[in-house]
This record gives sequence, C-alpha cells and structure tokens, in this order.
Amino acid sequence: MTAHPIAETVAALMPRAKAELTELVAFESVADEAVAPRSECEAAANWVADALRAEDFQDVALLDTPDGSQSVYGVLPGPVGAPTVLLYAHYDVQPKLDESAWITPPFELTERNGRWYGRGAADCKGGFIMHLLALRALKANGGVPVTIKVIVEGSEEQGTGGLERYAEAHPELLTADAIVIGDTGNFRVGLPTVTATLRGMTMIRVRIDTLEGNLHSGQFGGAAPDALAALIRVLDTLRAEDGSTVIDGLPADAVWEGLQYPEEDFRRDAKVLDGVGLAGHGTVADRIWARPAVTVIGIDCHPVAGATPSIPSTARAQISLRVPPGQDAAEATQLLYAHIRKRVPWNARVSFEQVGQGQAFSADVTSPAYTSMAEAMRIAYPGEEMQASGMGGSIPLCNTLAALYPKAEILLIGLSDPEAQIHAVNESVSPEELERLSVAEAHFLVNYARSKQG
Repeated sequence: MTAHPIAETVAALMPRAKAELTELVAFESVADEAVAPRSECEAAANWVADALRAEDFQDVALLDTPDGSQSVYGVLPGPVGAPTVLLYAHYDVQPKLDESAWITPPFELTERNGRWYGRGAADCKGGFIMHLLALRALKANGGVPVTIKVIVEGSEEQGTGGLERYAEAHPELLTADAIVIGDTGNFRVGLPTVTATLRGMTMIRVRIDTLEGNLHSGQFGGAAPDALAALIRVLDTLRAEDGSTVIDGLPADAVWEGLQYPEEDFRRDAKVLDGVGLAGHGTVADRIWARPAVTVIGIDCHPVAGATPSIPSTARAQISLRVPPGQDAAEATQLLYAHIRKRVPWNARVSFEQVGQGQAFSADVTSPAYTSMAEAMRIAYPGEEMQASGMGGSIPLCNTLAALYPKAEILLIGLSDPEAQIHAVNESVSPEELERLSVAEAHFLVNYARSKQG
C-alpha cells in the first residue's frame, strides 16, 4: 500500500520533532514557584511563541492571565470563508517528584525501549509538537485548509484557572467552529481514541491545629491532642473499607456505559504489585470514569529524617477530589468541607484553603466533527475504528470553552496512553503515536474543511 503524502511528510519530520521536543522538555516549566523558578515557565512560553512565529502565525502573543501564568496565542489565517479550528495544548508540567526514581534525567528527553522519556513528553509538550507536525504536513501538501488558532496554556496542571478567567474576559479571542484539545490519550497504544468525558476536580488544603507549639511526647503524650493523629483520623474517613470514596452527600454509585477497561489490563497499566487488590467496587470503568475519587496527594508534618520525640501541634494535607460528569465541583467542595468538619476529633481547630477547581466535561461524540475525525483516524490507523472512552483526569478549560462557544464542537485526543505514566516518574511518549496522531489531526482538518463546504 502506498503511503499517503501527509503520512510521508510527517514521517520525514519526525527527527525534527524529536529535536524540538528535546528542547521543550528541557524547561522545568512547573507553574509553582515553590517548585521551580518562574523563569523556566517564561522560557518555555517564549519557545512556543517563537515556534508559532516560525510557522507564519500572526498576532502571536504571551497573554498574562489572572493566576500569574502566561498562555501563548497565535492565528494562522486560512482561505476566505474557511472554518476556524482552535488547537489546544499546555506547556506547564507536573513536578519531577523523586528525581532518584527516574531512570534517566526528567528534563532530558531520552530514547529507551522505543519510547521518549521526559517530564511533559506526553503531558502535554508532545501535544504541542503534534499540532506543529500536522500543520507542517498540510503546508507541504497543498496548504492548511482552515483558519487555525492555537492556545498553549501555562498553568493547566495547577488547576488555578488563569486561562479560563482570561477567556471569559476576552470571549472573542478563542472563538472557533471546532476545538481540538490535544491533552488526553488513546485507550491503549495503537487504538485511536477520542475522550468522551472528563472528571472535574477540586483541590483543597486542610490544616489542623491543636497546640500552641510542639510538646515533648514523654512529658505530655497521652493527654495532649496530637494534630497529626487528628488529621490521620479525618483522612481515613474519606474512604470506605474497600477503598471507595465516601463523602457525605456525594453520590458514588454511577455506572459507566460503553468501552470497558478489563481489570487485568488496568492492573498491568497501573503497575499494581502482585497480590495487592484494587480499591473500590464495580467495574474499573465505573471507578475511574463515572465515580468520584479522593486522593491525599501530600502531608506536611514532621519529616522522618531528623524527627524528634515531640507531639505535633499542627498538620496539613492536600486533597484532590475528582468529580464525575453530573456532579458540580463547587458543591462537591462544600460537601468535602462539611464531611471533614464533622469528623475532626477533640474539637481541634480546622481550616481550609481552596487550591484549584474545575468542572467535569462531556463531549457530544455524535457531532459532525467526530465523523471527520473518525475518517481521519481510519487513515492514520489502518484497520482500526475510532473508539470513545472516558478519562479520569480533568481539563477545566473544556467547560469554559463549551459555555463561551456553545456551537463549537470539542474533540479530545492526545498522547497520554497508559504506558505514558503521566504525573508519575519516568513519563514517556510513544513516537509512533505522536506520528500517527499528527497524521490523524492533519486529515481531520482536511475532512472538516470539506464538510463545511457543503
């Protein structure tokens, strides 16, 4: 079978794509100055802006958003009367976590076992490179048939809403007929997948105080209220015995209808240790796509190294709560607060800080744009039909865009297959998936332009 010219072009561009992703991954662009200097995000934003200018984008700008981050914007004009497609990615990344657990340095793109490793390789710097590859392939084969807008966010991983608030204040900026969110992933490598739903999220910090200061555990232990013990008791109430999330008033029994996730596949993808059971009940798809999920992602108290025999006077935890479609994230936050307040022992003092919040999202997979994408994926993935799955993660911007532009068709694709281990150590991207999805996106733009001509 003769390869399509677009596929041939993308294949020829892959060495350049690897070189560019290497440059982009090298920025430690964590949008939290407690973790990485702001200059790293600024450098990454400027790299993205320069890449757009090199592709003849107009009106390229670094947008200062209300949370202090910068989003990068640009427009590539298409033929007169052509539809407009907005392409989204984000350049900010998760922290590296335990650097010693990385097999290769987290901010050096490294090829190993057929994959490219590095923080942000899949989530979501690779998504921006995917957009570039698709556009370059079209420019080399007759031109880009639609007007393209690109927006690359600078604080998506923080959930602090900078781009959402900016878009609400400048609603004309991101208007489009179709929106491609390049920040999800295939259900498995080689199976073309669009994401039908995203869970929302709320991120809070809870602090418990019991004493004016730490006390000697021998002199006062047994009667003095221990802040860490109080926090542990509270956190334990957020899960049932089987590991299911249990928050007063928050439904947790929904059922996922559609593509299922076999338990043996999930155990392999999640790298669950032999003999260790899974949390919760119901199907895996029920648990990760249709129900809420609480995770304690950090605790501040005495570190083990240098610990002294003293009673903690204060303790703090950061809690992530994923909220499925059909549940309001703001309401879930209030339910979480009430649940914790009710269970704090010894009348200890409790306080909260809201860190981030975003609503769940459901896409209309019956819209005409999905027909164009399905046709494109048949070309990029011969012999495979496009599937629609859920995703347990959150992209708060999706609901903002859906509210601002109710007529726009929103599609979610990306490079975060299960092997990518996004948000964990040793994150990686499949170069084959980067190549195939770039081909699919290019064909989608052609198909979509043609569908609008009728």
